[in-house]
Amino acid sequence: MLHLDEPTWRARARAHAERADVLTAAHRARRERHESHPVEDFLYTYYPTRPNRLRVWHPGAGVVLEHSDRAGWKHYAADGGSVDPTTIRPATVAFVRSLVRATASRAPHLGCFGLHEWAMVYRADATRHPVPLRLGAPGTDAVVEQHRIRCTHFDAYRFFTDEAVPRNVETPTRERQVELEQPGCLHATMDLYKWATKLGPLVPGELLLDCFELARDVRTLDMRASPYDLADHGYDPVRIETAAGKATYAAAQQGFADRGAALRERLLDTLAHC
Repeated sequence: MLHLDEPTWRARARAHAERADVLTAAHRARRERHESHPVEDFLYTYYPTRPNRLRVWHPGAGVVLEHSDRAGWKHYAADGGSVDPTTIRPATVAFVRSLVRATASRAPHLGCFGLHEWAMVYRADATRHPVPLRLGAPGTDAVVEQHRIRCTHFDAYRFFTDEAVPRNVETPTRERQVELEQPGCLHATMDLYKWATKLGPLVPGELLLDCFELARDVRTLDMRASPYDLADHGYDPVRIETAAGKATYAAAQQGFADRGAALRERLLDTLAHC
């Protein structure tokens, strides 16, 4: 067990809260104005973690806080000095460990070009977001029809339109999630944040915010490469229907895969204490 003296862990807790406040400032300001955002709100709706929870620092599993004042905190030992791993559902810990380990063991596939977002509006009567399609409905449908779609992420695939489903090379299911997920997938990388939140205080606060920040950056690429016209929100498109756009997307995807690999390793190190 790693022991942290009181000045050290309190300084880390303060730095964590300050960093969380910076990362969530724009969202909190929009919430005060009752405004929505087609890109960033995803981090607070699909991943329903409130900003006030994000700013609470936890030391993670395998760490003892000296002179702790956390007695009575949920998921902590009776004296409040450390997180108690047995308070997190064992099935959750086992699933996250198996999924993260399996995903980390595979080479990234970089040839999907974000077509999952296009498949979600293929031959649809309405879009998923209140913004126009960059190429219009006919142009969007044509891009889908001109490409081979290979989505391996169930939580993206399940939003495909009925017409798009048979165009996917794979048939992802919840049961096949551990079998299919791979580190080049943008959604698998964003989901590192989901798994960190599912594990709660077992995950060190710094790792949680690193996962959040990566998810935010990946979401931006995900939507810039989507069929939506987000110019009014300040986003230039990544035109994956062109060779140059595909190259830009794949390069960014590789960078995110590299960042995700480092976070998976840290997450597995944390799970070794559970």
